[in-house]
Amino acid sequence: MYKYWSLILFMFSMFMFFIGLYFIMMDFSFFLDWEIISINSVSLSMTCMFDWMSLIFMSCVLFISSMVILYSHSYMGDDIFKYRFLLLVLLFVLSMMFLIISPNLVSILLGWDGLGLVSYCLVIYFQNFKSFNAGMLTVLTNRIGDVAILISIAWFFNKGGFNYVFYMDNYDNWSFWVVIFIILAAFTKSAQIPFSSWLPAAMAAPTPVSALVHSSTLVTAGVYLLIRFNEFIMYFDMALPLFLSCMTMFMAGLGANFEYDLKKIIALSTLSQLGFMMGILFMGYPILSYLHLLTHAFFKALLFLCAGLIIHCMNNSQDIRHMGYLVNQMPYTCACFCISTLSLCGFPFMSGFYSKDFILEYLTMGSLNLFIYLIYFISVGLTVSYSFRLIYYCFGSFNGLCSSSSVGEDSVMMFSMLILTLLAICSGSLLSWLLIFNLDLMLMPIECKLMPLLFVLLGSWLGWVCSVLSVYDTLMGLFYHMPIYFMGSMWFMPYFSTFMFYSNGLFLSKSFTSFLDYGWGEYLVSGSFSSFFNWLSQFNVIYQNNNVKIYLISFLIMGLFLVILS
Repeated sequence: MYKYWSLILFMFSMFMFFIGLYFIMMDFSFFLDWEIISINSVSLSMTCMFDWMSLIFMSCVLFISSMVILYSHSYMGDDIFKYRFLLLVLLFVLSMMFLIISPNLVSILLGWDGLGLVSYCLVIYFQNFKSFNAGMLTVLTNRIGDVAILISIAWFFNKGGFNYVFYMDNYDNWSFWVVIFIILAAFTKSAQIPFSSWLPAAMAAPTPVSALVHSSTLVTAGVYLLIRFNEFIMYFDMALPLFLSCMTMFMAGLGANFEYDLKKIIALSTLSQLGFMMGILFMGYPILSYLHLLTHAFFKALLFLCAGLIIHCMNNSQDIRHMGYLVNQMPYTCACFCISTLSLCGFPFMSGFYSKDFILEYLTMGSLNLFIYLIYFISVGLTVSYSFRLIYYCFGSFNGLCSSSSVGEDSVMMFSMLILTLLAICSGSLLSWLLIFNLDLMLMPIECKLMPLLFVLLGSWLGWVCSVLSVYDTLMGLFYHMPIYFMGSMWFMPYFSTFMFYSNGLFLSKSFTSFLDYGWGEYLVSGSFSSFFNWLSQFNVIYQNNNVKIYLISFLIMGLFLVILS
């Protein structure tokens, strides 16, 4: 079943890609409005929009899904609920398809809610307390975005229709509120500040799900929605969302340098890249954001698939301090991991280089202040730093504590990783030729042109030095415990988003319980009827108990009563 569905999705992906190329060439888009039911003046319709953007993104999602499902054939082979897992993954992909092709806020909500619900089912797939807590944090955070979409639908009543593509250039006084709610929805789904804590928590899901979620489905839904709404949101000053995106990018890059969980480091790198995409989007370059979205999807999926195989071989340990010298046991996986990591860093002529270099050049030539400029370049350096730290701990001469088990590199896993490796190298150049229609001539000083490469080299040196010196454990770890803990826990973000809410909520609910359920509220409101009927039923039971004395006494009382009346 896994191989069968993988082949079907792959064929659909190729079909979508070639149709998308035709649509680019012909500058063509296709709008399909299917009226399901019409009662008098009320009609219920399903609307689909096929243009080059939706088709190529669907092709990307289906291709990565096909590789992930093929990988899961081997990865989830021993799981007793593997068919349930396959159905959940297919539902996940279907929800994303609904989201991509919908120009209608009501049908977008169908895919948006579907992603939230199925992601909850996948996060709690391994049923333990940690998974349940992570699933609740994920689904409750995403519910905020669902509510924001619902309120946007209500605001769109002002236009008399829900197809937002018709109203992109139609500015009204109420448009400001729609923009706020759309950005709020995108921020919750794409885990920007202050909703960042659910993304590392969602690592409780199986690794193939993480590869799908972090590359092309759940977290990219918010970025894709904002790319679609870009003309609409550019009417307003986007300084605050831009600042929040830059802070997310910086915070995640800094946190990943102090993290020891392999999957959490890759999750934080996704968070950093999402901030990168959001930032350039709020600057007014949606096509560049879309290009980075696609190239990032391929190398991030590959990164997670390699991490899954490494975790398998390390007896399900995710701590990078347990690893080391893995290049001897699994050379092919290590090669794929290094290729995807270099692509993530923006190493020249890998796929990540094309989109990142474009973004940094447009940022340099933009009219933004020095703070945004520095944050962007420092975040690029931090990305390279934690990537090289990860390579050193996993594959370098770092002597881990755990021996590699006898689990080998499976041919099915290797095939899916090989295809994604080719795309992690080639997709950047291919997509940049296809999607960047109007290239601007940018003339800048040599130091500005070489700045991205300089920060890549500085970041790689910093990551290597910090790993070799083990400064987190010994020297700095003893004297500067609080700053390291602060930076490593994403600036206490998990505590703010969980403890700050549930501690006060628990105290409030305990007070209500004590007052209402055990106090006067219980005695007067809830307990009065039940206690009265309880007393009445007890009296009735005693009366109906066939006791001769009670019958005789009742006859005497009735006799006395009749005598008195007469």
